[in-house]
Amino acid sequence: MQALKEAKPNTELKNLLRSLPEKPGIYQYFDKEGKIIYVGKAKNLKKRVGSYFTKTHQSGKLRLLVRKIADIKFVVTATEMDALLLENNLIKEYQPRYNIQLKDDKSFPWICIKNEPFPRIFSTRHPIKDGSEYFGPYASVRMMRTLLDIIKQLFPLRTCKLNLHQKNIEKEKYKVCLEYHIGNCKAPCVGKQSETDYNESIQQARSIIKGNIAHVIAELKKLMHLAAGEMDFERAQMLKEKVEILEKYKSKSTIVNPRINNIDVLSIVTEDDLAYVNYLHVVKGAIVQAHTVEIKKKLDETTAELLAFAFTDFRNRFNSTAREIILPFNPQLDFPDIKLTIPQRGDKKQLLELSERNARYYQMERRKQASLIDPDRHKKRTLNRMQKDLRMKVLPEIIECFDNSNIQGSYPVAAMVQFVNIKPNKKAYRHFNIKTVVGPDDFASMEEVILRRYGRLQKEKEKLPQLIVVDGGKGQLSSAVKSLKALGLYGKITVIGIAKKLEELYFPGDPLPLYLDKTSETLKIIQQLRDEAHRFGITHHRKRREKGTIKSQLTAVDGIGYSTAQKLLRKFKSVKRVKAVSFEQLTTVIGRAKAKVVFDHFHPQQENRKESTRRRRQT
Repeated sequence: MQALKEAKPNTELKNLLRSLPEKPGIYQYFDKEGKIIYVGKAKNLKKRVGSYFTKTHQSGKLRLLVRKIADIKFVVTATEMDALLLENNLIKEYQPRYNIQLKDDKSFPWICIKNEPFPRIFSTRHPIKDGSEYFGPYASVRMMRTLLDIIKQLFPLRTCKLNLHQKNIEKEKYKVCLEYHIGNCKAPCVGKQSETDYNESIQQARSIIKGNIAHVIAELKKLMHLAAGEMDFERAQMLKEKVEILEKYKSKSTIVNPRINNIDVLSIVTEDDLAYVNYLHVVKGAIVQAHTVEIKKKLDETTAELLAFAFTDFRNRFNSTAREIILPFNPQLDFPDIKLTIPQRGDKKQLLELSERNARYYQMERRKQASLIDPDRHKKRTLNRMQKDLRMKVLPEIIECFDNSNIQGSYPVAAMVQFVNIKPNKKAYRHFNIKTVVGPDDFASMEEVILRRYGRLQKEKEKLPQLIVVDGGKGQLSSAVKSLKALGLYGKITVIGIAKKLEELYFPGDPLPLYLDKTSETLKIIQQLRDEAHRFGITHHRKRREKGTIKSQLTAVDGIGYSTAQKLLRKFKSVKRVKAVSFEQLTTVIGRAKAKVVFDHFHPQQENRKESTRRRRQT
């Protein structure tokens, strides 16, 4: 731990820190070998870089990073948005050790409209700078192929690689191919289609790729009515079929109000040291881009920092020009000319919820894939996370949790549940009837059960847990510590208390509680333990209470035991009804002999009258 003390900047770094401008920009940290180890962005370079050396950092990784900084370089940018873009590009180029990385090595396809006479439209993963138009990249190959299929159905464009320069066509260098004969091409190679007519089809195809489907439909309808007016019914029918194809596609792809146009949607789901960010690009109510990435945290980055990093990457990757971004919260960043929307209701809220669902689906899919490769991965990761969060020296493979139950001191009981490798081990669950405590004293009850439980484990030489959780705050925790000290186990087993009100975690000797993030796996496991112990304890307490009630009224009858009393209660539901039923009804449940005992006990006057009548008959 000594190696992770707070680092102090040397004289050279101190001078550099003083000279940093109070402007937005990016900063680069270098180690003593001159290698980039971290790239960051800042709204104010002087404050941000200086904070690394003036603040006390909780993260061991962050303290280690600061110790390794031997040199700092910076670049001032005009805006914070420019800083984000530059940071993103430098991280991709140098891949510094301490920077977060998007786990995504895919090469996405593009749709290309080739820069040539009678342009071809096709997909490619390798754009080249030859003057051609490229649309994309497409995170969904299926969506791209759907677009290309629709264009192929609507417009008979060429697929050959012939050089259709006007001189070559005039020289009749080419012959028509099979594509012409089957109706997939109008044979511009032999002059059967003019370049003007061909380019009109290209223009409409370009509009479809850009998402302007409504505009293309309107143009086709205009041509359809014109053809019908000129009695060219065959052409009108062909145009009508094209309109139907486009309207069918549009109805499938439009998911919200078509007035929502050219916007980006981002959402984020976090999980310990991982985050999943989903991106949607919407054009006229239709999603034309959708992609999710996994980000691994390196220096305990905030959710806002992760979202901002992913946002910049998506904007670059998919060439987005959207001027409105829908987000789950405001990342407190200055994006010039971009409107940030945090919707509370309506169509935009639906889009954000859809994005969040996609992020969660991706998260579940990644978990499934990981579990197939390494079935114990989730268990190992969670145990490691718990060890780190709870400041433990060993993994908490065995955890035991205790809970007390009583009503105003009546029938005090305690329950203990055990988790092994974060799974309930129900064979090891135990109930405790409190023996030495009088009245409602949770502290003394906790002291007793901890002493009994671990005193017995020591005596029987059984395996001890690595973690003990007590349901309660400082008082219950102090009682547990007292018993562990008496047994010589304090310091050998980690013990914590969980207070229900704010889900605070207390450690022995620490007056300040630990607050874990509500999404933390560690907190979820501890809550599950606490709830399971409470359920198990309440069940036992209820049984004791019922047994106590039965014993006090029914088993007080001479000759009637607990089993007979239970039969009566199951049948008649209450002691009051047992008193009210006839002798014959009692007989059908517990037999004639026991029925007579119960009936006579609750109806002594009736029994006395019978005895008097019997004596008079004898005299």
